[in-house]
Amino acid sequence: MFGTFFNVGMIIAGSIIGSIFKKGIKDEYHSILMQAMGLVAMGLGINAIVQHLPSSEYPVLFIVSLAIGGIIGQKLDLETRFNALVNKYSKGNLAEGLSTAILLFCIGSLSILGPVEAALKGDYTYLLANGMLDGITSIVLASTFGIGIAVAAIVLFCWQGSIYLIALLMENSLSNALLNEITIVGGILILASGLSILGIKKCNTLNLLPSLLIPPLVFLIMHVLHL
Repeated sequence: MFGTFFNVGMIIAGSIIGSIFKKGIKDEYHSILMQAMGLVAMGLGINAIVQHLPSSEYPVLFIVSLAIGGIIGQKLDLETRFNALVNKYSKGNLAEGLSTAILLFCIGSLSILGPVEAALKGDYTYLLANGMLDGITSIVLASTFGIGIAVAAIVLFCWQGSIYLIALLMENSLSNALLNEITIVGGILILASGLSILGIKKCNTLNLLPSLLIPPLVFLIMHVLHL
Protein backbone atom coordinates (compact mmCIF):
# COMPACT_ATOMS: atom_id res chain seq x y z
CA MET A 1 0.00 0.00 0.00
CA PHE A 2 3.05 2.30 0.04
CA GLY A 3 2.39 3.37 -3.53
CA THR A 4 -1.22 4.29 -2.74
CA PHE A 5 -0.16 6.35 0.29
CA PHE A 6 2.34 8.18 -1.92
CA ASN A 7 -0.38 8.78 -4.52
CA VAL A 8 -2.76 10.16 -1.88
CA GLY A 9 -0.03 12.37 -0.42
CA MET A 10 0.77 13.87 -3.82
CA ILE A 11 -2.88 14.74 -4.44
CA ILE A 12 -3.21 16.43 -1.06
CA ALA A 13 0.06 18.34 -1.53
CA GLY A 14 -0.92 19.36 -5.06
CA SER A 15 -4.34 20.52 -3.88
CA ILE A 16 -2.78 22.70 -1.19
CA ILE A 17 -0.32 24.26 -3.64
CA GLY A 18 -3.04 24.79 -6.26
CA SER A 19 -5.42 26.40 -3.76
CA ILE A 20 -2.68 28.88 -2.81
CA PHE A 21 -2.23 29.81 -6.47
CA LYS A 22 -6.00 30.15 -6.88
CA LYS A 23 -6.13 33.22 -4.62
CA GLY A 24 -3.86 35.19 -6.93
CA ILE A 25 -5.25 34.10 -10.30
CA LYS A 26 -7.52 36.45 -12.24
CA ASP A 27 -10.87 35.32 -13.65
CA GLU A 28 -9.61 35.16 -17.23
CA TYR A 29 -6.87 32.78 -16.16
CA HIS A 30 -9.38 30.63 -14.30
CA SER A 31 -11.36 30.45 -17.53
CA ILE A 32 -8.40 29.30 -19.62
CA LEU A 33 -7.47 26.73 -16.96
CA MET A 34 -11.01 25.36 -17.13
CA GLN A 35 -10.67 25.01 -20.89
CA ALA A 36 -7.29 23.34 -20.47
CA MET A 37 -8.66 20.79 -17.98
CA GLY A 38 -11.61 20.08 -20.25
CA LEU A 39 -9.29 19.37 -23.16
CA VAL A 40 -7.01 17.25 -20.95
CA ALA A 41 -9.95 15.17 -19.77
CA MET A 42 -11.16 14.66 -23.34
CA GLY A 43 -7.66 13.72 -24.49
CA LEU A 44 -7.15 11.18 -21.70
CA GLY A 45 -10.59 9.70 -22.28
CA ILE A 46 -10.07 9.32 -26.03
CA ASN A 47 -6.62 7.82 -25.46
CA ALA A 48 -8.03 5.19 -23.06
CA ILE A 49 -10.76 4.25 -25.53
CA VAL A 50 -8.50 4.11 -28.59
CA GLN A 51 -5.78 2.19 -26.74
CA HIS A 52 -7.98 -0.47 -25.15
CA LEU A 53 -11.05 -0.91 -27.35
CA PRO A 54 -9.19 -2.72 -30.18
CA SER A 55 -7.98 -5.36 -27.71
CA SER A 56 -11.41 -5.89 -26.13
CA GLU A 57 -12.55 -9.51 -26.11
CA TYR A 58 -16.16 -8.40 -25.62
CA PRO A 59 -16.61 -5.29 -27.84
CA VAL A 60 -20.27 -4.78 -26.90
CA LEU A 61 -19.76 -5.08 -23.14
CA PHE A 62 -18.98 -1.37 -22.70
CA ILE A 63 -22.26 -0.50 -24.45
CA VAL A 64 -24.24 -2.79 -22.17
CA SER A 65 -22.32 -1.50 -19.15
CA LEU A 66 -23.08 2.14 -19.92
CA ALA A 67 -26.75 1.42 -20.63
CA ILE A 68 -27.39 -0.63 -17.48
CA GLY A 69 -25.12 1.51 -15.31
CA GLY A 70 -26.76 4.69 -16.58
CA ILE A 71 -30.22 3.42 -15.71
CA ILE A 72 -29.09 2.43 -12.21
CA GLY A 73 -27.34 5.75 -11.67
CA GLN A 74 -30.32 7.73 -12.92
CA LYS A 75 -32.64 5.76 -10.67
CA LEU A 76 -30.41 6.53 -7.68
CA ASP A 77 -29.96 10.12 -8.97
CA LEU A 78 -26.30 10.10 -7.97
CA GLU A 79 -25.50 13.38 -9.72
CA THR A 80 -28.10 15.41 -7.81
CA ARG A 81 -27.21 13.81 -4.48
CA PHE A 82 -23.49 14.41 -4.99
CA ASN A 83 -23.96 18.03 -6.08
CA ALA A 84 -26.26 18.73 -3.14
CA LEU A 85 -23.74 17.26 -0.69
CA VAL A 86 -20.78 19.18 -2.10
CA ASN A 87 -22.68 22.46 -2.47
CA LYS A 88 -23.77 22.16 1.15
CA TYR A 89 -20.19 22.64 2.28
CA SER A 90 -18.79 24.75 -0.56
CA LYS A 91 -19.58 27.43 -3.11
CA GLY A 92 -19.03 27.66 -6.83
CA ASN A 93 -18.55 24.72 -9.17
CA LEU A 94 -16.53 22.44 -6.89
CA ALA A 95 -18.92 19.54 -7.52
CA GLU A 96 -18.04 19.52 -11.23
CA GLY A 97 -14.33 19.81 -10.51
CA LEU A 98 -14.39 17.12 -7.83
CA SER A 99 -16.26 14.64 -10.01
CA THR A 100 -13.73 15.27 -12.78
CA ALA A 101 -10.83 14.84 -10.35
CA ILE A 102 -12.19 11.53 -9.07
CA LEU A 103 -12.50 10.19 -12.62
CA LEU A 104 -9.04 11.44 -13.66
CA PHE A 105 -7.34 10.07 -10.55
CA CYS A 106 -9.14 6.73 -10.32
CA ILE A 107 -9.98 5.67 -13.87
CA GLY A 108 -6.73 5.17 -15.68
CA SER A 109 -4.37 2.37 -16.56
CA LEU A 110 -1.79 3.35 -13.94
CA SER A 111 -4.36 3.77 -11.17
CA ILE A 112 -5.95 0.38 -11.92
CA LEU A 113 -2.89 -1.68 -12.82
CA GLY A 114 -0.72 -0.06 -10.13
CA PRO A 115 -2.44 -1.70 -7.12
CA VAL A 116 -2.53 -5.02 -8.99
CA GLU A 117 1.23 -4.91 -9.67
CA ALA A 118 1.86 -3.89 -6.06
CA ALA A 119 -0.25 -6.73 -4.68
CA LEU A 120 0.97 -9.51 -6.95
CA LYS A 121 4.59 -8.52 -7.63
CA GLY A 122 5.46 -5.93 -4.99
CA ASP A 123 6.19 -3.50 -7.83
CA TYR A 124 5.29 0.14 -7.03
CA THR A 125 6.54 1.66 -10.29
CA TYR A 126 3.06 2.32 -11.73
CA LEU A 127 1.76 3.83 -8.48
CA LEU A 128 4.77 6.10 -8.03
CA ALA A 129 4.48 7.34 -11.61
CA ASN A 130 0.74 7.81 -11.17
CA GLY A 131 1.33 9.74 -7.95
CA MET A 132 3.60 12.23 -9.73
CA LEU A 133 1.06 12.74 -12.50
CA ASP A 134 -1.83 13.13 -10.05
CA GLY A 135 0.19 15.64 -8.03
CA ILE A 136 0.61 17.88 -11.07
CA THR A 137 -3.01 17.42 -12.11
CA SER A 138 -4.27 18.27 -8.62
CA ILE A 139 -2.31 21.54 -8.67
CA VAL A 140 -4.08 22.61 -11.86
CA LEU A 141 -7.49 21.41 -10.64
CA ALA A 142 -7.16 23.06 -7.22
CA SER A 143 -6.00 26.33 -8.80
CA THR A 144 -9.31 26.29 -10.66
CA PHE A 145 -11.77 24.66 -8.23
CA GLY A 146 -10.10 25.13 -4.83
CA ILE A 147 -8.77 23.04 -1.95
CA GLY A 148 -11.87 20.81 -2.04
CA ILE A 149 -10.17 18.79 -4.78
CA ALA A 150 -8.19 17.12 -1.96
CA VAL A 151 -11.35 15.12 -1.11
CA ALA A 152 -10.63 13.08 -4.22
CA ALA A 153 -7.63 11.65 -2.35
CA ILE A 154 -10.01 9.83 0.02
CA VAL A 155 -11.89 8.31 -2.91
CA LEU A 156 -8.59 7.31 -4.54
CA PHE A 157 -7.44 5.59 -1.35
CA CYS A 158 -10.66 3.56 -1.14
CA TRP A 159 -10.51 2.76 -4.88
CA GLN A 160 -6.90 1.62 -5.02
CA GLY A 161 -7.15 -0.06 -1.63
CA SER A 162 -10.10 -2.12 -2.85
CA ILE A 163 -8.26 -3.13 -6.02
CA TYR A 164 -5.20 -4.05 -3.96
CA LEU A 165 -7.21 -6.30 -1.62
CA ILE A 166 -9.15 -7.90 -4.48
CA ALA A 167 -5.89 -8.61 -6.30
CA LEU A 168 -4.48 -10.28 -3.17
CA LEU A 169 -7.59 -12.42 -2.77
CA MET A 170 -8.05 -13.36 -6.42
CA GLU A 171 -4.35 -13.49 -7.36
CA ASN A 172 -4.09 -14.80 -10.93
CA SER A 173 -7.87 -14.88 -11.38
CA LEU A 174 -7.87 -11.11 -11.95
CA SER A 175 -7.63 -11.09 -15.73
CA ASN A 176 -6.25 -8.43 -18.04
CA ALA A 177 -9.48 -8.71 -20.03
CA LEU A 178 -11.49 -7.43 -17.08
CA LEU A 179 -9.10 -4.55 -16.41
CA ASN A 180 -9.29 -3.71 -20.11
CA GLU A 181 -13.10 -3.49 -20.08
CA ILE A 182 -13.11 -1.30 -16.96
CA THR A 183 -10.59 1.05 -18.56
CA ILE A 184 -12.73 1.40 -21.71
CA VAL A 185 -15.81 2.36 -19.71
CA GLY A 186 -13.72 4.68 -17.56
CA GLY A 187 -12.28 6.35 -20.64
CA ILE A 188 -15.77 7.13 -21.89
CA LEU A 189 -16.70 8.63 -18.52
CA ILE A 190 -13.58 10.83 -18.53
CA LEU A 191 -14.40 11.96 -22.07
CA ALA A 192 -17.94 12.83 -20.96
CA SER A 193 -16.51 14.83 -18.06
CA GLY A 194 -14.36 16.81 -20.48
CA LEU A 195 -17.37 17.62 -22.64
CA SER A 196 -19.18 18.96 -19.57
CA ILE A 197 -16.27 21.16 -18.47
CA LEU A 198 -15.96 22.68 -21.94
CA GLY A 199 -19.69 23.33 -22.05
CA ILE A 200 -20.08 21.30 -25.24
CA LYS A 201 -22.62 18.93 -23.73
CA LYS A 202 -23.71 18.60 -20.12
CA CYS A 203 -23.30 14.92 -19.26
CA ASN A 204 -24.57 13.43 -16.01
CA THR A 205 -21.27 11.62 -15.58
CA LEU A 206 -21.87 10.60 -11.98
CA ASN A 207 -25.12 8.89 -12.95
CA LEU A 208 -23.02 6.74 -15.28
CA LEU A 209 -20.56 5.66 -12.56
CA PRO A 210 -22.39 2.37 -11.82
CA SER A 211 -21.32 1.35 -15.34
CA LEU A 212 -17.90 0.54 -13.87
CA LEU A 213 -19.46 -2.22 -11.77
CA ILE A 214 -21.04 -4.05 -14.70
CA PRO A 215 -17.87 -5.59 -16.25
CA PRO A 216 -16.73 -7.17 -12.93
CA LEU A 217 -20.27 -8.49 -12.39
CA VAL A 218 -20.39 -9.99 -15.89
CA PHE A 219 -16.96 -11.60 -15.48
CA LEU A 220 -17.99 -13.00 -12.09
CA ILE A 221 -21.12 -14.57 -13.59
CA MET A 222 -19.07 -16.02 -16.47
CA HIS A 223 -16.58 -17.44 -13.97
CA VAL A 224 -19.33 -19.06 -11.88
CA LEU A 225 -20.99 -20.53 -14.98
CA HIS A 226 -17.59 -21.55 -16.41
CA LEU A 227 -18.27 -19.73 -19.67
